[in-house]
Amino acid sequence: MIEVKGSVIDKQTRCVHYHSERDVIAIKFYCCQTYFPCVYCHEEHGCGKHAVWPKERFYEKAVLCGVCQTELTIEQYMTSNYHCPHCNAAFNPGCQLHAHYYFEV
Repeated sequence: MIEVKGSVIDKQTRCVHYHSERDVIAIKFYCCQTYFPCVYCHEEHGCGKHAVWPKERFYEKAVLCGVCQTELTIEQYMTSNYHCPHCNAAFNPGCQLHAHYYFEV
């Protein structure tokens, strides 16, 4: 199982900040190459050197489905229509509002 750091509250990567039924992804932060459920968890428990994924690296695996533990590339995640392409778990569509915290836009 892939380690997810931060204020994680369950095995599906929900955290104290985001814990709805659809909050089941973790993001590998570009700066420290470590998975966290959200930007707030990274701010509280991370490396302190926040950096976003550059567009030219969107082919790399950096999104973890907390339901099936499948790692997705950023491209796969962005084109997933808010569902895991492996297990069909629903992802939170509201996450698109926070994409700039993780990915170059």
